Amino acid sequence: MGITAAQVKELRERTGSGMMECKKALVDAGGDMEAAIEALRKTGLAKADKKASRVAAEGLVVIEMSDDDKAAAIVEVNCETDFVAKKEDFQGFASAIARRVLTDNPADLDALMAMPLNDADATTVEEARKALIATIGENISVRRFTRVDSDNPIAHYRHGVRIGVLVEVAGGDAALGRDLAMHIAAHDPRPVCVSEDQVPEAMIAAERDIFTAQARESGKPDDIIEKMITGRIRKFLGEVTLLGQSFVKDPDQTVGKLLKGANASVVRFERVELGEGIEKKAENFADEVMAQVKGG
Repeated sequence: MGITAAQVKELRERTGSGMMECKKALVDAGGDMEAAIEALRKTGLAKADKKASRVAAEGLVVIEMSDDDKAAAIVEVNCETDFVAKKEDFQGFASAIARRVLTDNPADLDALMAMPLNDADATTVEEARKALIATIGENISVRRFTRVDSDNPIAHYRHGVRIGVLVEVAGGDAALGRDLAMHIAAHDPRPVCVSEDQVPEAMIAAERDIFTAQARESGKPDDIIEKMITGRIRKFLGEVTLLGQSFVKDPDQTVGKLLKGANASVVRFERVELGEGIEKKAENFADEVMAQVKGG
């Protein structure tokens, strides 16, 4: 039998589920509205979609490494409370996603959500997410991921469940790589990129505008103002580039000098902090990491 748009609309209003899920449920139920509702509830789709608008800023940052440490995946999976983040089924879900990213290297988030969560069955990541929402009772989202492949060893560091760092290092040893990863996790401000030539021009221009306005308030001559601005820009670049930052374990030397002494270089790094950019209670995890670094 044919399913009408009015039936799909009614089912969406009653369950909060997506249009395609509603249409499929109605087709499978032969147009029986109550049976379609029951089917959606059993699969968790109705509950999942109704919770989709709730803020999920807690959760886990998970890292998965290849056996030779030359490929790595880092993912952020969010929930609403840290209580749920500690549950085994949520942690297992997040870890399975990281393994899938490492194994299959999805092109984007949509591609990842359409992949099987595990090799053992055909349940997709998205289907597993919605089923877990129905079980746990909180909104859950797979927010972002990145995958790194390298000819060099990839160092990694995870501070608790909230900050994850991957660093591709050419030269040096494993201890240096881990120290660099811990530095990237701990340093405030966090490094934006490896070196000065990688800093976005728009970011430099914005800082220059701010420094110029501040310097002009001093009333000093233009040539002095220009020197002040140049000095401030130089300091800014040192603060936001990994090579220019003071090494957290030895503030008397920069990361650049540390690497030069070890005859090593950083090719790239990735840093993911849980809930970054999501409106939530402010907490300074960099200070927490710094305390652990100095203690170690």
